[in-house]
This record gives sequence, C-alpha cells and structure tokens, in this order.
Amino acid sequence: MSRVVILRLGHRVRRDARITTHCGLVARAFGASEMVFSGEEDKGVIASLERVSENWGGSFRVTYVRSWKKYVESFDGIKVHLTMYGLPIQQVIDEIRKVGRERSILVIIGGEKVPATVYRLADYNVAITSQPHSEVAALAVFLHEYFSGKELELEFPGAKLKVIPQERGKKVAKVEEVL
Repeated sequence: MSRVVILRLGHRVRRDARITTHCGLVARAFGASEMVFSGEEDKGVIASLERVSENWGGSFRVTYVRSWKKYVESFDGIKVHLTMYGLPIQQVIDEIRKVGRERSILVIIGGEKVPATVYRLADYNVAITSQPHSEVAALAVFLHEYFSGKELELEFPGAKLKVIPQERGKKVAKVEEVL
C-alpha cells in the first residue's frame, strides 16, 4: 500500500485542539504516515503529536497548510473525502484499496462546515454510515477497513515506550526494559 495522508479541514485553535489532536492520534496509530491541517495554525497540536511519535515511535509527521484547496489540488494521488453524504464504505473500499496499491491517498476529514468544493475535488466521497457522528470515528473506521485490520499489528520503530498487554491493569515500559 502507498502512503496515506490525512487532511483535517478548518481547525480552530480555541475550539478544536482536542479533536484535531485525536484525529492525529488515530491517524498515526491506524497506519497513516502524515496529517496535514488547515484553518488556524496551532503549534500546540503539532508539538503534542510530535511528542507522541518521539515517545511511542514511528515517523508520523504533522504539518499546517494555509490553503487546503491548493494542497488538495496539488496532491499527487487519490482524494477520499469522509462524509455522511457519500457512498457507503462497503461499496467503494475494495476499489480504493486497489488504487491505493499504486498511488498515495489523501483522506479528507471535516471540522467546521465542509465547503462544497471538497465534494467536487474528491475522487471518492465516502460515508461511514449515513448518520451524524465524529470525524475521529469515521477516520478510525476508514483506516481499519482500508488496511484490512493489519494496522492493529503495526510496529513503531524508535519507540521509547511500549505497552505491555495485561488482562487487568496497565503497564508501560521503557523499550530497553522490554528487550
């Protein structure tokens, strides 16, 4: 599979820091290589997600772009917009996976009201149910389906911390303690 990039539209510093961070956490944990966000620049979100990658490993990147439209138009790959108004994921995921073997994928998720232009620029408008819910949930379901569950077994090189699975309780160890 090729590179998967997430574009989070319309970030607002005062209102969206937590949800945009959660979009980045899901993107990273579920196999995307990068998240780009537009709207208001927020160095706090970038720093928070960079710290996660530094501690938990991997090469996930986060960047801000002023113009989401220019970014989408210049993206060399297919554009998938997650929206409740699109075609059901179960009807299009096989085709998206097939195209994704050869080309990078840009997954576009909304924040504030999504401009109509996004629907026109997208190669696929994909619904994760046709009901209102969170862009975080939509992103997680899409990536899980796209990677066919293989993202659940990802390894993150360079990790300083690692969870030691437990039936009860929680245990986190420094990587050198695990080896």
